[in-house]
Amino acid sequence: MVLDIGSGPPPLITVITPTYNRWKLLRRAIRSVLEQSFTDWELIVVDDGSRDGTYDFAEATFDGDPRCRYHYTTNRGLAMARNIGLMIGRGKYFTFLDSDDWYTKSHLTLRANYLLAHPEVELLHGGVRVTGAQTVADKHDPSRQIPITDCVVGGTFFIRRDLVERLQGFRDVIYGDDHEFFERATAAGAVIRKIDKPTYRYNRTEEDSLCAIVERDGIDGIKAFRGIRG
Repeated sequence: MVLDIGSGPPPLITVITPTYNRWKLLRRAIRSVLEQSFTDWELIVVDDGSRDGTYDFAEATFDGDPRCRYHYTTNRGLAMARNIGLMIGRGKYFTFLDSDDWYTKSHLTLRANYLLAHPEVELLHGGVRVTGAQTVADKHDPSRQIPITDCVVGGTFFIRRDLVERLQGFRDVIYGDDHEFFERATAAGAVIRKIDKPTYRYNRTEEDSLCAIVERDGIDGIKAFRGIRG
């Protein structure tokens, strides 16, 4: 169930930023949303149990903008953090911004214009420029590297609210929850389109990213990072 929380008319777009102990990087991500040429958005930072003072730095970076909200939860992983944002977000469309990534200034404008022109689209994705390694570990075989251009990147998803309802959000898989969501959307017959304007900046330079951990330590490394036994 997606819950409407807040007053006033809902925005067209809800931006969800999950984060965990990344206040230095988070500030860049937040600023890239505040600097968007498109203005009909809200930003929800979902803090997945940080212990580094993320709240103080997030609030300072919001600079009093009423479109920005902060939500703290116990550490439950990326998929669950995304789902919290989906539950409390008010937008017609949900999108994401990982805390180590950022948008160029026209990112939301280009997507909003496309979605308004094509209201039948339930899931829009694509448009990435990568900083750092150009490959990631294959979801099905983490020992194998595949080009990011062959992947769907969850940060670029724009998901229509009714599709979120139909699919009941993201599932808590160890690695590749965005890929798993995309597969379910495809199987459900969702109208999916790809946009190629590379306005999402995907940062592959951080050693504590899930992609870096699985490349270095395998699936067991992610389990250890999340405190999962077995």
